[in-house]
Amino acid sequence: MRRISLLLIAMALIGTGLWYFTQPQPLPVVLHEVKTGTVESTVANTRAGAIEACQRTRLSPIIGGRIVYLGVKKGDHVTKGQILLQLWSDDQQAQVNLAASQVESARKRVGEVCVLAENAEHEAGRMAKLRQRGFVSIGAEEKARYEAQSRRAACESVRTDILQAQAKLSVSKAEQGKTTLTAPFDGVVADIVGELGEYTTPSPPGVATPPAIDLIDTSCLYVEAPMDEVDAPKIVVGQLARVTLDALPNQILTGHVKRVAPYIVAVEKQARTVDIEVALDDEAQFGQLLVGYSADVEVVLKKQENVLRIPTSAILEGGKVLVYQPDTHQLIERKISSGVANWEFTEVLEGLKQGEKIVTSLEREGLQAGASVIPEN
Repeated sequence: MRRISLLLIAMALIGTGLWYFTQPQPLPVVLHEVKTGTVESTVANTRAGAIEACQRTRLSPIIGGRIVYLGVKKGDHVTKGQILLQLWSDDQQAQVNLAASQVESARKRVGEVCVLAENAEHEAGRMAKLRQRGFVSIGAEEKARYEAQSRRAACESVRTDILQAQAKLSVSKAEQGKTTLTAPFDGVVADIVGELGEYTTPSPPGVATPPAIDLIDTSCLYVEAPMDEVDAPKIVVGQLARVTLDALPNQILTGHVKRVAPYIVAVEKQARTVDIEVALDDEAQFGQLLVGYSADVEVVLKKQENVLRIPTSAILEGGKVLVYQPDTHQLIERKISSGVANWEFTEVLEGLKQGEKIVTSLEREGLQAGASVIPEN
């Protein structure tokens, strides 16, 4: 009997050991506790955007010529109306001087001719009185009257000559103005093409000739970025936008959408996009930005605050999640109803409660409903 008892005990121990070692081991999982927070629906640019100036002009003289004055250099700050560049214009200056002298000559001639006209009118009046008294003949009175009218007509003609001379002077000054390049606004000279004594020429239609001076207004900057055509209908003016730049890591600039282009841009071998413009809210940040910086834009389409949310990566196909049961250490599958979502978080409308835990390590093998698991720290 003793041997039989020992044998039964040994068999029981072996059976227990076999059962224990053949049982599936709990799978280690990473859990996330369902909590409340903020969820945003956003879209981002497909290619890098850029910092642009609200005003930027590439200036060239209207006519070609030799540079005789270059009043600025790269990086200079200029004011509106400041002369930047002048071309040789001695011949046009001579035309201006000639036109000015013609105006002065016409004015002096007016003084002479119009004084004679006044004298003739006085004489005609005196002859008319003498005619009434019978001291002069009708012919003498008419001759004096016609002489006065002729003199007055000559005076008016000379006044017209003044207007013509002034118009000619204006034309000469306008022609000379084509040789002078002035700043259309306050800004910074970004680039200059040409040196003192060199010949510069305007850019004719269809020919890409570099501008003489590139002028940038750095007091107003914005971001231009291409967005995928699929996202274009969702973007409207006024939406919140966040801007990040490679040149300024760990900084997020806030702004808002100020313009959405009314057309699609088709770039060869790339997706069709629509350009948007984002105005930066804090003008104090303009000082650390350079025109041409590459920039990425994230537009906030919708924002929900203080709502239940879970990591988007924890959602299985069909809108399901694996919920951890602390009493049995097993997983159950549950379908949820979601709201606003982005790549990081998804709003939960139905299917979960605050404080429940769900599995986020879905890439591990064997994870399914009913599996025994052990939470990782």
